Amino acid sequence: MSSLSAKISLDANRTIAEISPLLFGGFAEHMGRCIYEGVYEPKSAHADAAGLRTDVLEALRAQRYTTIRYPGGNFLSGYNWLDGVGPQDQRPRRRELAWQSLETNQFGTNEFMGFCQAIGAAPMLGVNMGTGTIQAAADLVDYCNTPAGTYYSDLRTRHGYSAPHKVKYWCVGNEMDGPWQMGALKAHEYGAKAREAAKLMRWIDPSIQTVLCGSSNDQMPTYPEWDRVALEEAWEQMDYLSMHYYAGNRENDTPSFLASAVQFERFVDTLEGTLRYVKAKRRSKHEVYLSWDEWQVWYKGDPLQGNWTEAPHLAEEMYNLEDALVVGQWLNVFLRKSHVLKIACVAQIVNVISWLHTRGDELLKQPSFYVFELVSTYARGQALDLWVQAPLQQTQKYGDVPVLDVAASLDPASGDGAIFLVNRSLADSVVTELSWVDGSVVTLDKGWQLAGSDPKAINSWEQPNTLVAQPIALPRVADGQATVQLPPLSFTVLTTHSRQRNG
Repeated sequence: MSSLSAKISLDANRTIAEISPLLFGGFAEHMGRCIYEGVYEPKSAHADAAGLRTDVLEALRAQRYTTIRYPGGNFLSGYNWLDGVGPQDQRPRRRELAWQSLETNQFGTNEFMGFCQAIGAAPMLGVNMGTGTIQAAADLVDYCNTPAGTYYSDLRTRHGYSAPHKVKYWCVGNEMDGPWQMGALKAHEYGAKAREAAKLMRWIDPSIQTVLCGSSNDQMPTYPEWDRVALEEAWEQMDYLSMHYYAGNRENDTPSFLASAVQFERFVDTLEGTLRYVKAKRRSKHEVYLSWDEWQVWYKGDPLQGNWTEAPHLAEEMYNLEDALVVGQWLNVFLRKSHVLKIACVAQIVNVISWLHTRGDELLKQPSFYVFELVSTYARGQALDLWVQAPLQQTQKYGDVPVLDVAASLDPASGDGAIFLVNRSLADSVVTELSWVDGSVVTLDKGWQLAGSDPKAINSWEQPNTLVAQPIALPRVADGQATVQLPPLSFTVLTTHSRQRNG
């Protein structure tokens, strides 16, 4: 194994933006086994009194999710929220058209609120802009957020929930540009419907924040024109524009796949430019930010149609080392783009395109689980604007790309910081010199590393701990400098503490 050299300079005075805690959100959809046999399984030996799986809850708490988006996804565009409230034995069973499954509606809005409370995450609810109406959207806000005295708030009370749920974040539809969507719309049609829905929703509760559907991905023929048109229709009623993107390595081109951060940044840059254009064109003082509320590696081709069964096995990806390194880069991009990106929700939190799987009463954590856990735990405060000098490696898809992908955070109040480093190289370790140039006294506190020699290596049910984040020994910082060695195919996290030098 050969070795390369790199240099990174950190300066507490060079910051990008405050890191929004909502960047560490998740997504739960009524798809496959995410809800049933994932979050909710009353017959499981792990079930609590509410039917929630306590082993799943414990793992989700370890992920430190700050918000959970629900109930979809494509499911949302055919969902009547009234089917999922009230006595469970009176709820209808329906054919669910998005994933061709049977929906029992045993888990709905109120069960979801209890789940969010159990893991300490804020709820992020979606309203149906496909088969649904703007009145139904407003009624759901009334049901969730009005304290008492209206038909829907009193209905919530009769259902056993006298206190309002106080849902702040609302997705106004899902992927409405997609022909696969129930009730798909043209951009101007959707923008007008979303504007009017959000207007009614805000009249019910002026404190809510709303998310407009952006393009389903950057390969849509209408991207980014869809985003521009929908934003021009609904700008003043929206707080965020959604982004959805799923990465994959279908060509088995690992060097290009490990440079996916290039594409992620381009996606953000394009939509940031679209936001700036629409704001200028409308002469608006209102700000709209980005919400990357579906993101994940997804490409291995598991089935997507449930053959009209309950909780079918759909899209249950097994994630390997290279997938985990792409997740690490994705999270680094979130920090580097934190000035405009304020919400992100990984799809999904269990079983379906998820790094957490259940099998009977067992639970499996895949490599990406540990990457997300570390970043969501330690990325706090301000994102730092780093200077990185690293060797380039050639990729077929993106040309020459730096061998390292790096982000860092610093909480000025506590002095606690973290550095997140991905070594994309398949064969070379990188001897990396860290320099703190702002004159503060810095110590390296803790370090973890997830690494391996085989990019296709996985954690299996038989060998669940093949790839986990391991503690590493750290060098001493001397005169503001330290040197760390980053093995090939690795994700490394270093935590720091800094204080101002006396005198």
